[in-house]
Amino acid sequence: MTPGGGGRAEVGSGVRAARSWTCRSEAETIALGRELARRLEGEGALLLEGPMGTGKTVLTRGVAAELGIDPDEVQSPTFTLVHQHTGRGGIVLHHLDLYRLEPDQVAAIGADEILAGPGVKVVEWAERLPEPPPEALRVVARRSAPGERRFELVDVHGDRGRGAR
Repeated sequence: MTPGGGGRAEVGSGVRAARSWTCRSEAETIALGRELARRLEGEGALLLEGPMGTGKTVLTRGVAAELGIDPDEVQSPTFTLVHQHTGRGGIVLHHLDLYRLEPDQVAAIGADEILAGPGVKVVEWAERLPEPPPEALRVVARRSAPGERRFELVDVHGDRGRGAR
């Protein structure tokens, strides 16, 4: 995994990345997920955005591993929408996948309650959330070159929240 540094880079729609990483393997992506899980300190939300095949579920496996959950248990919840996993010390990982939903359908699965509740929350296709949690970490994933994935940490609401730290 190659850190992209602390400087800000343009992500899109005028949003600037506070930090970025380039991962060249699944192992590097899992290591990044573990690092991001430590930032959540057992509580909070990680919002993952980006096209299909950019490593969002693999990154979630890294979060799970850091929480003491077998990463092989973490699968894309595209068809069940929400998976719960219990890790070390009883910490709960809520893994949501909003791919099949429109923003106005997100409330129907109880996303607001899950995001406001205890535990670590990882949301794939988070760009479909009508209102992201204000203290969430937001990561935009994309392919940067053959065999490479770029992950950019951006703030959910401009430069005000924890995501830009």
